[in-house]
Amino acid sequence: MRNKILLGLVLVFAVMQLFTIEKVKYEEPTANDLVNYEPLNSEVTELLKETCLNCHSNQITYPWYSEVAPVSWWIADHIEEGRERLNFSEWGNYSSGKKSHKAEESWEEMEEEEMPLPSYVFAHSEADLSEKEREILIQFFKTLEAKYKTKG
Repeated sequence: MRNKILLGLVLVFAVMQLFTIEKVKYEEPTANDLVNYEPLNSEVTELLKETCLNCHSNQITYPWYSEVAPVSWWIADHIEEGRERLNFSEWGNYSSGKKSHKAEESWEEMEEEEMPLPSYVFAHSEADLSEKEREILIQFFKTLEAKYKTKG
């Protein structure tokens, strides 16, 4: 009986692998990307790459385990939702009001330690921010919020 259950589970897992995700095609940063649109120092740029851009841009790099269902489905859903809420590759296309609002949401999420997602940090240790790094990003987003609040 136990062998049949195990065989059934292996078979279900094997069939799941037939349902692959549609991956976001990696696109080189354009003039509208936050990293090119705003004047950033190298520290902020690096922190954004490590913590934000892999889900909130068009510069997605997929880890090896994104090939394995059902983990791949979960990753695809996170990326789709992340880019839907905020896509830093579209930053230059946002209105001043939207930039201010997105910057405010960003620093609030960082301050409340809701971003980067704990599940992302678990798989990407480089995204585990120190207090200093988190504060650097919070201040960066607060500065952006203020900059675009006055323009809106």
